[in-house]
Amino acid sequence: FSLKAARVNANLDQKTAAKAIGVSNKTLGSWENGITSPTAEKIPLICKLYGVPYDQLNFLPNNPL
Repeated sequence: FSLKAARVNANLDQKTAAKAIGVSNKTLGSWENGITSPTAEKIPLICKLYGVPYDQLNFLPNNPL
């Protein structure tokens, strides 16, 4: 799953998910668009919130250089 697909699949809007993870909407959007990546401490929170195991999440940008 991409981060956005996992969030949508968990029936969460960006604002709710960002608040639960402890980041801004802008930060979450940046992760979802592959501009930046979440820190190691945030990844377990994302997995738990979205109900997706780490090995099923794609943290890489869609169009890597």
